[in-house]
Amino acid sequence: MTDLDSALLVIVPDAALSDRVRRIAAAAGRESTHLGALPDRALWQSSDIVVLGTAAAERAVREHLSRHPGVVVVTDGPADVEAWQSASRLGTSRVLALPAQEADLMGVLSAAARVPVGGGVVVTVVGGCGGAGASVFAAASAVVASRSGRTVLMDGDAAGGGMDLVTGLDGTPGLRWPELVIDGGTVTADALHHALPGRGDLAVLSTRREQTNTITAAAWRAVVDAGVTAGEVVVCDVPRAGPIHEMSVQAADLVVVLVPATVRSAAAAQCLARSITSTSANVGVVVRGPAPSGLTAAEVADVVGLPLLASVRPERRLAAMLDGRGLVLGRRSPLARAAGDVLALLTSAPTT
Repeated sequence: MTDLDSALLVIVPDAALSDRVRRIAAAAGRESTHLGALPDRALWQSSDIVVLGTAAAERAVREHLSRHPGVVVVTDGPADVEAWQSASRLGTSRVLALPAQEADLMGVLSAAARVPVGGGVVVTVVGGCGGAGASVFAAASAVVASRSGRTVLMDGDAAGGGMDLVTGLDGTPGLRWPELVIDGGTVTADALHHALPGRGDLAVLSTRREQTNTITAAAWRAVVDAGVTAGEVVVCDVPRAGPIHEMSVQAADLVVVLVPATVRSAAAAQCLARSITSTSANVGVVVRGPAPSGLTAAEVADVVGLPLLASVRPERRLAAMLDGRGLVLGRRSPLARAAGDVLALLTSAPTT
């Protein structure tokens, strides 16, 4: 039996799959302890990595085991929706299909032997309708979060104008999605902050306007994992549908749906809210003014069917700011205040 205080635990009922994990762990230089049932809560929390089969992951969710950033869910062949949902509820975005992703699992286990699992958080921002202003709010959230520590802002719109433009980093050297190559499915936060354009503690992984942007699920997951492992805030700006949307919702500690204060916008956000809440329990709405008909933020949230996280008054000179040097937020900025209110639910970020 291994030293369980720092164990690599494996709870994979399928014997062949369990043996495969054992071999991969050995190749990564890790001794693994294979259990026939879920561990008690103390052992669950003290283990640095817990590898679960899909059935074990579903049981862990049913038994309300705490979220654990060191969880890895492995499947025999392509993962189904249930595997992703279980992983999300256990606090991880790592679902690896074996044998195709053996190299990814080896990378995770090798990195875990060197890097302590951190307590980072993932905030996913999505517009409740077209033109909601989700990208601007995601950028504001990342700017505010970076005042308290290292933050990564991830641009999930492959056909968008680029988050580097929103943040005023379009002229700053650094890698964008077309140049980002992640070997072995893993990357470190230090490497990202060195390679990406940024300002202070903020790093921005943006699309590039003059090239075709390919955002793979493996690369997206690797960047999210790097930030979480390093204890950073990871802010994901994602479209309303598609693989990147689904992965980011599943990985999120909080999903923010940005909705303008109009009846049509609130109605449009209802369907999206139902879809997201079927995957994640931590979802809320941020309502953006102005409200032409006098609709209150609480009324918008009630129509959408989500709890109200914050409301945003119009930001003075926002359009001119974005057309100029990018998003620059004073401490009294309405955007900064709302972003701070949202981040305060998860982190120690300032509220202004």
